[in-house]
Amino acid sequence: MPGSLTDAVAIVTGASRGVGKGVALELGRAGATVYLTGRSRNPGDGPLVFNEALPGTVFETAAEVTAAGGTGIAVALDHHDDAAVEALFQRVAHEHGRLDVLVNNAFYVPPELLSGKPFWELPTAFWDEITDVGVRSTYVASVYAARAMVAAGRGLIVNTSSPGGGNFSMTPAYGVGKVAVDRMAFDMALELRPYGVSVISLWLGLISTERTQVAAKHIPAFQLSTCESPAFVGRGVVALATDPNLIEQSGRVLYSAELANAYGFTDLDGNIPASRRQQFGNPPEFRP
Repeated sequence: MPGSLTDAVAIVTGASRGVGKGVALELGRAGATVYLTGRSRNPGDGPLVFNEALPGTVFETAAEVTAAGGTGIAVALDHHDDAAVEALFQRVAHEHGRLDVLVNNAFYVPPELLSGKPFWELPTAFWDEITDVGVRSTYVASVYAARAMVAAGRGLIVNTSSPGGGNFSMTPAYGVGKVAVDRMAFDMALELRPYGVSVISLWLGLISTERTQVAAKHIPAFQLSTCESPAFVGRGVVALATDPNLIEQSGRVLYSAELANAYGFTDLDGNIPASRRQQFGNPPEFRP
């Protein structure tokens, strides 16, 4: 079973709702101090999905983290803004002098992503929207996290990804975005291994988030009965962060569902969701 993260300090990006919220809450339940980033400051700020606003703000999530047993600290920022991201890491260093976990989850979902249109019918700016907050933001946050973690000789960076990194999913820009964070995890892990810092990319299953719950009303393929909860992903992150032998897995792309059997935890309903390996195959194994 995953252990305690009392006294640990974490940053979770894109945590107003969805996977980021689930990860932040589980880190909080394990006792961590969690800095959460998000753009949603007020109810209704969330993006429209099929013309329906999504609930949740970064401040609401931070309050839930504290109620769960941790310390939630909301940081409203846009990951397009490198200066704001740098200021966040400087703040964490000033207030705690350490950073133990970074979860790179921020990802901008353009409204057209679920349109089903081929790439040539989408605006070319679609590429920038996918790769700026998602790929570039993961790189930028990891740079600042690595500086703190290398100095301390410890730390974990987790990139949330999906089988879209190895299989076609929705549109080419999305697939490139996912395989990019997978490759980043491998390459960064190579350079960070001598300093005791681990980097993992997680292929998530279909998650029952606020977004997919709305999408399921319009897209029959979204079968919520087979979904993982955001908390399930969070439990996997806690398990990784408390694994004393984590460095042995550093650089790998892992199915989040398979962490449950390895570390002995379940989803909120007591079950373990099925791995998507049979459907999507093995994650990539990059070479030095």
